[in-house]
Amino acid sequence: MASKREQILAALKTTLAGTTGVSTRIYRSRAEPMTRAESPALVLEWSNDQPDIGGTTGHIDWTLRIRVIVISRGTIPDNLADATVESLHSKLLTDPTVGGLAIDVRPSSTTFELIEADQPAGLIVCEFEVDYRTAYGSLS
Repeated sequence: MASKREQILAALKTTLAGTTGVSTRIYRSRAEPMTRAESPALVLEWSNDQPDIGGTTGHIDWTLRIRVIVISRGTIPDNLADATVESLHSKLLTDPTVGGLAIDVRPSSTTFELIEADQPAGLIVCEFEVDYRTAYGSLS
């Protein structure tokens, strides 16, 4: 069985289906560069998973930091990506329990980076924190 973290990430990827402007271009931890035809797109990945044992017995509370990266190209890529960012934000916060896998989902930060490419490209990184719980002796 997959870890609770991977179950949450898979559920969130499914939740992002239908995000404004990206069609089916939603990837998990994609490393290869995007072509112009592949954008706009979303990349879902995690950056940190912090345990908090906090003196409790039998379980561990975790805070998983995820990022959804919106890749956009055009004259003003951050402006072009705005509807996509708004859509993904709404989708991820509609069910803060991620179908019962999590305790809560909350936004953390949003950053923007302009990149030189065949036309201006932007990366809008939307970070969220997901609280969830596992048994002390098992990550699933």
